[in-house]
Amino acid sequence: MKICSVAILGAGAVGCYLLWGLTDKPGVTVSVVAEGTRADRLRRAGCTINGKTYRPQVLNPAQAHGADLLIVALKYGALRGALDDIRAIAGENTTVMSLMNGVDSEEIIGAAVGDSHVLPALIKVASHRTEDGVFFDPDTTIGIIYGEPQPPFDSPRVQAVADLFDGTGLHYQTTVHIREEIWSKFRLNVCNNLPQAILGAGVGCYRDSVHMQVISDGLRRELEAIAAAKGIDLSLVDSAVSYGSLVKPSARYSTLQDLDAHRHTEIDMFSGALIRMGQELGIPTPYNEYTYHMIKAMEEKNDGLFDYAEGEAATRAR
Repeated sequence: MKICSVAILGAGAVGCYLLWGLTDKPGVTVSVVAEGTRADRLRRAGCTINGKTYRPQVLNPAQAHGADLLIVALKYGALRGALDDIRAIAGENTTVMSLMNGVDSEEIIGAAVGDSHVLPALIKVASHRTEDGVFFDPDTTIGIIYGEPQPPFDSPRVQAVADLFDGTGLHYQTTVHIREEIWSKFRLNVCNNLPQAILGAGVGCYRDSVHMQVISDGLRRELEAIAAAKGIDLSLVDSAVSYGSLVKPSARYSTLQDLDAHRHTEIDMFSGALIRMGQELGIPTPYNEYTYHMIKAMEEKNDGLFDYAEGEAATRAR
């Protein structure tokens, strides 16, 4: 098995990491899947990554059909709307790798194209987007972690992905505990991404504030209780890969970056999913419920819902 064609669905920070690494891989064709104005913009402006502009081949889903590897790097809120595109791209022998870092994207994609196509994975990359493009540090990036959910763990497609990534600058690791790794990354996002987003401060806040640590710990307890109830043994995860990339205390993770830019966040993938699973399992999730509704309200604020005029009629406080 050899991967000769890669289609990337989603040209954000994660998609750009793959473009950066794979563009010059000999014998491999890399394309970004897009349509309409997004495709026009990509063809016109390309993707600027670490100061260099890349101009990838841009294909629509039908043109990308049968790619050897489809990498789904969408925002969570766009996933269900993209399932028809994923079906159109996936051929009989297409491997699909989701790098969305939730705990249910593989399940959603598998329901659309068949679980046998899905190779579970996650990514750890500390990137940020500015008006000048996407930036990340290749040396400190942990990268992609992937593996089969059951034996044989050294399957032909696991080796084919390793062969694809070799020599590209992309960092990657294979694992026999991919479910636990995915939940471990999910834990990092829930416990470190979300409280910081509400506070609006750099990640150093967890080091410098006992109050922020209490909130993070509360989110963690709820997540770990749900993971345990679902048979996820987080103790199996190697501690060497249980942490994210090294970042400065001023770093702002993706949820806060979204709020800063007045974009909607992926809170439905984080606390929203935990609330749903907690309800199904009978596990209370008060920290996640507060966090979910607080970030949703912050999105509404960014949308202008609370831009009240001075002359508006008075309302009774509740």
